[in-house]
Amino acid sequence: MKYSIEQVLTVLSEVKDPESGKDLVSLNAINSLVIEENKISFSLDLPENNPSIKKIEENCIAIINEKLSKDVKVEIKPFKKIEVKKISFGRTDDQKILPGVKNILAVASGKGGVGKSTVSTNLAIALAKMGAKVGLLDADVYGPSIPKMLGVEGKTPSIKKVNGKDVIVPIEAQGIKMLSIGFFVKPEDALIWRGAMATSAINQFVKDTDWGELDYFVIDLPPGTGDIHLTIVQAMPVTAAVIVSTPQQVALADALRGVSMFRAEKIEVPVIGFIENMSWFTPEELPNNKYYIFGKDGLKDLANRMEIPLLGQIPLVQSIREAGDEGKPVSLNENTPMGKAFNDLAKRVADGIEERNAKLDPTKKVEIDPNASCSA
Repeated sequence: MKYSIEQVLTVLSEVKDPESGKDLVSLNAINSLVIEENKISFSLDLPENNPSIKKIEENCIAIINEKLSKDVKVEIKPFKKIEVKKISFGRTDDQKILPGVKNILAVASGKGGVGKSTVSTNLAIALAKMGAKVGLLDADVYGPSIPKMLGVEGKTPSIKKVNGKDVIVPIEAQGIKMLSIGFFVKPEDALIWRGAMATSAINQFVKDTDWGELDYFVIDLPPGTGDIHLTIVQAMPVTAAVIVSTPQQVALADALRGVSMFRAEKIEVPVIGFIENMSWFTPEELPNNKYYIFGKDGLKDLANRMEIPLLGQIPLVQSIREAGDEGKPVSLNENTPMGKAFNDLAKRVADGIEERNAKLDPTKKVEIDPNASCSA
């Protein structure tokens, strides 16, 4: 009998790591899970100096044989972390702002409701699972949803002194560092701020936060084009941008405006690709069926016309929404189709940044007259 991934993970969730007191599934320690007729193999992503590894392996084998079948052969392979290749700098290295950050990636959308924050969160986690050091800034000031998606809603970042100055320490969750205005306001409260107040908060999150060394600093921008976008490109040298959209014609028109903003003469941030979200709907009970409820290949066609790479197409499936609501994004589990989709997307984004760095000069901060407006 061949068991499902859910069945195996449910059984393994009963095995705890004595060092942390948490179960293996909550720790995202089960990797490279392969299920065959009479064999289950996987690896354990646990610290090498964990003194309980041998006992944990024995417990995994015992509980699978007890709960599933004593005839199932269990093979636990050594864990090999995927190491990213040497990551180049996509920005000038003489910057005083974020000196330890190699690449700054802006994730934008022309309009709201296209799943930009979901893509940003899963992309950041997938990059980290590749072996990169990743930070995630929730710059969507008026709709901060990332704390909930990462399961850290209600937490408060700590403050520490650096050279006599108070700096914010980012929250660490699911293998990444992250910060959001959502940590400083109640979930039920509306943030009624003028633009200057919002941009001041973003500047503090960038300049007065100890982000440390990062390979990728992912910024989840608000929908549209406005104050926050200008604040970001003025505060730091943004390496590249990606645009998230659905295939819907209304969304595509706004995605085009997003590209125009980054390509504007005074901004000139390279757009390395599009990400099409909600490309089709696939019911859980009919995994091979595709229903193009927002139109088919809309962003793919736009990408071809603009000669901008389409980095990925993410379907509309219930598991992505459920995982975000539960604070356990689908990219945490590379054994699922959605986890694989985001992992593939992360590799394309990383390759796109490396190609951009090889062909273009490092970026610099944008100098814009605060009283002037930009148009493309």
